Amino acid sequence: MDIFDILTLIGGLCLFMYGMNVMGQALERSAGSKLEIMLGKLTTNKFAGLLTGLGVTAIIQSSSATTVMVVGFVNSGLMTLKQAIHVIMGANIGTTVTAWILSLNGISGDSIFLQLLKPTSFTPLLALVGTGLLMFAKSNKKKDVGTILLGFAVLMFGMDTMTGAVSGLADVPEFQQMFILFENPILGVIVGAVLTAIIQSSSASVGILQALAVTGQVSFGAAIPIIMGQNIGTCITAILASFGTNKNAKRAALVHLSFNIIGTIVWLSGFCLVDAIFSPSLFDSAATQAGIATAHSIFNLACTILLLPLAGLLEKLAYKLVPDARIPEEVSELDERLLATPAVALERSLELTREMARLSAESLKSSIAMLKNYDSVTADKIREIEDKTDHYEDVIGSYLVKLSSHQLTDTESAKASMLLKAIGDFERIGDHAVNILESAEELRSKGISFTEAATCELDALCDATVEIVSISNIAFLEEDVNKANCVEPLEEVIDKMKEFLRSQHIERLRGGNCSIEAGFVWSDLITNMERVSDHCSNVAGCILDLNNHNMNMHQYLKTVRGGNDFYKEKYAEYSERYLKI
Repeated sequence: MDIFDILTLIGGLCLFMYGMNVMGQALERSAGSKLEIMLGKLTTNKFAGLLTGLGVTAIIQSSSATTVMVVGFVNSGLMTLKQAIHVIMGANIGTTVTAWILSLNGISGDSIFLQLLKPTSFTPLLALVGTGLLMFAKSNKKKDVGTILLGFAVLMFGMDTMTGAVSGLADVPEFQQMFILFENPILGVIVGAVLTAIIQSSSASVGILQALAVTGQVSFGAAIPIIMGQNIGTCITAILASFGTNKNAKRAALVHLSFNIIGTIVWLSGFCLVDAIFSPSLFDSAATQAGIATAHSIFNLACTILLLPLAGLLEKLAYKLVPDARIPEEVSELDERLLATPAVALERSLELTREMARLSAESLKSSIAMLKNYDSVTADKIREIEDKTDHYEDVIGSYLVKLSSHQLTDTESAKASMLLKAIGDFERIGDHAVNILESAEELRSKGISFTEAATCELDALCDATVEIVSISNIAFLEEDVNKANCVEPLEEVIDKMKEFLRSQHIERLRGGNCSIEAGFVWSDLITNMERVSDHCSNVAGCILDLNNHNMNMHQYLKTVRGGNDFYKEKYAEYSERYLKI
C-alpha cells in the first residue's frame, strides 16, 4: 500500500461520510411529516417509545441525529426522561439498518441477479436519476428525492473506493499484526470508541470496519469488541449536544452513554468468557461485511433486551449522576437543537404559537369584561399576558427566521410563513386588550358613564368582537377551514358597526347627550375592537391560504368578498344579529 492508496482511502472516506450526511439530511426533510406523526403517537408505553426510536433512526439513517433530537425534546419539555430512555434504546436498533445496506457491497457470484444487487451495478443509475431531479425538478420534494438518490450513490461509491484502497493491505504483515492486537477485547473496545467519537457516526465507523474486512485480516474476534466500542463512541454527539441544556436533557445524554457502557460491559464479559472456555473457531475466522452487519444487529438487540426491563434503574442512575438543583429550572421554550429537524422545530413553534393564540383570546375577553366589572387582579393578569405575548413574538419570530435558513419543504416553508404572520396578529390583539383595559380604568377613575343607547350599542360591538376572536382562535388552533371562512363576513359587519356607532356618537354630541371626555374613550374603544377584528381576519386568511397552498392575503380577501354563497349567508346572519341595534 503506497501513498496513492492512502490518498484514495482518505478520498473514499470523505465521499462516504459526505454521502451519508447529505442522504441523512434529505431523508430527514422528506420524512418530516412522518416524524411528526411518530412523535405525536409517542406515549409512556415503553414499546411505543422503542418503536418510535427505531423507526425515526431507520428513516433518517443516524442514531446520533435521533439522540441529539431526543436531547432537544427533553430540553424543550416535549418529552419526559422516561420516554427518552425508550426512544434511545430504539435508536440503537434502528442504526443497524445502515450496516445491512453497506453489506450489499460484499455480494459476490456470477448470477446476473446477484450482480444486479451489488451497489456498483445500480448506483450509477441512481446517481443519474438523482442528478436529473436535483437539476431540473421544480418542487423541493422531488429535489429531496434526487438528493437522497445522489447521496446514496456517493456513499456507496465512497465505500467501494475505500474497499479498493485497502484491498492491498491483505499482503501487509504489519496490518495483520495490528488486527491481532485488536483481538485484545479491551483494546478493541477502546479503538472502536475513539474512532467513532472522532467521526461522530457509528454508521460510518461500521462502514470503515466493513471496508477493512475485505482484506480478510479482520477476524470476528477483533471485529466484535470494536463494534461494541463503536456504540460507546457514538454517544459523544449527544453528550456534546447536552452542553447548555437543562438537567433532564443532560440526563438523557447520560442515559444514552450508560446504556451503551453497561451493555458493552455485560456482553464483553460474556464474549471473553465464551472465548476463554470454548475458544470457538468463529472468533478466529475472517469477518465478512454481512457478518459485521449481523454482529452489529445482534449486539444492539441484546443490549436492548437486557436493559429494556431495567429502564427505571437507568432513570434513577441518571438522577444520581445529575441530581436536581434546589432552584427549579425553566424548560427551554424553543431549543435550537431542534432546528436540525425542521419538521419537529416547526411543530414546536406551532405549539408555542397556539399557546400565544389562547393567551391573546383570554386577554381580549377579560379586558372587555372589565368594562362592566373592573377587577385589579384581572387587570394585572391582562398586562402579564401582554408581556408574555410580546416575549413569544420575539422568541418565535427569531426561531422561525433561523429555521428559514435550513432547507424546508414547500409545505414547511408555507407553514413557517403563516406562523410569522400570525404571531404578529396575536401580539397586536394582546396590545389592543391592554388598550381596552386602559379605557375601562379611565372610565372608572374619572367616573365617566355612557348613555343607555351608547351602552346598548357598545354591548353589541363587544359581543361581536368576542365572537370573532373565538371563531378565529378555533380556526387557528384546530386548523378549521369552515370556522376560518366565518371570520371575514363577521369582520365586515364589525366594520359597518364601527361606522354606525361613530355616526351615532356624533349625533349624541350634537344633541348634548354625551360629553367630550366620554367621546374620547368611546372612540378609543370602538377603534380598538375594530382593529382586533382586522387581526382576526388576518389569522383566518392565513389558515385559508395555507389550506389552498397560497399565501396571498389580498387574493383571499378578493375571493371571499366576491360574493360566494357561504359568505353572503354568514354576512346576512351576522348583520341580523349585530346591526339591528
